[in-house]
This record gives sequence, C-alpha cells and structure tokens, in this order.
Amino acid sequence: MGSGHEPDRADDGPDAAHQRPDGLDDVTVQALGKLSEALETVERVRGHLYSAHQLVGTADFALDEAVSLFMQAGHTEMAERIQRELIGRNVIPGHWTFQIVEEFDDGYYTEFRDVERDARERLAGGRRHLYEAELKERRRTHGRRGHEALPLDPERRCGGARAAGEPRPYRVAGEG
Repeated sequence: MGSGHEPDRADDGPDAAHQRPDGLDDVTVQALGKLSEALETVERVRGHLYSAHQLVGTADFALDEAVSLFMQAGHTEMAERIQRELIGRNVIPGHWTFQIVEEFDDGYYTEFRDVERDARERLAGGRRHLYEAELKERRRTHGRRGHEALPLDPERRCGGARAAGEPRPYRVAGEG
C-alpha cells in the first residue's frame, strides 16, 4: 500500500468477456488466436481491395483530363487510343473493381468471418481475443500506471470528478 503503483480495485485482470471458459485448453486458445490473427490479415486485405477500387476509379477519371489535354495539344491519335483502350476498361476479364470487391465480400470474406465466429462460439462461448488477453496479462507490469488490465472510465482518464466515496483508480504517492 502507498507505493503509488498499486491499483485500488481487487479485479486487476481481464474482464469476464476476455477470460477463458473453464476447461478450455492452451492449445485451443492458441488455435483461436491464430484464427483471429488470420481474420485480421483478411480484414487488411479487404481494406486494400477497397483502396485499389478507389485508386483505379481515380485513375480512370484522371484519364478524362489526359484525353482532353492530349486533344488540346493536337495529339488526337493518343487521346483516342486512351479513350478507346483504357477509359472504362475491365481490370480483369468481365470485372470492374466494384465487382471484385463484391465477390470477395460475399464469398471468401463472409465465409472466413463465419468460420471464425463459429469456432469462437463453439469452443470459447463466443469470447474474442482470449489469446491476446492472456498475453496482455503476462506482459504488462501489474499495478503500474499505464499497464491497467481494463480501461478506466472516461472521467478517470481525464482526471474528472469521482462520486463521493468512490476510490481513486490509483493510489497517490504518500497516501495510505
């Protein structure tokens, strides 16, 4: 007590949503963690597909200006070639980028999310990020400011007022 590092609350650990259910073994927690990591990678892929979709669209509209400038400069043949061969072209046979994004979302991405959710629900009661929650518990310095198990409420994070009799989230040096 009084070290300036000890939290005032006794529940210095993950909340119930991030604690492994009874009987869930280490290997299953690791497997769920790897599945979650793989899903996070697929989420990034999805973001990159949307980026590609927007960038290709931006490029396609920039071609309109290029055509206009080539026409102004008297390079009609080049302007017509760009108009004919590039503007509105499929990026892969039969597909504009929106169609690629839709097929990815409706197929691979949806199935991946469904499998990951099903694994969590069947094996861990739907709990997410169990591996990471346990990793956090192993790696953080218990009782140290900035290493809390749980987020503080917004008022406490900003140094706001507490209700009468409500304990501070941390002991202040010199207080008993």
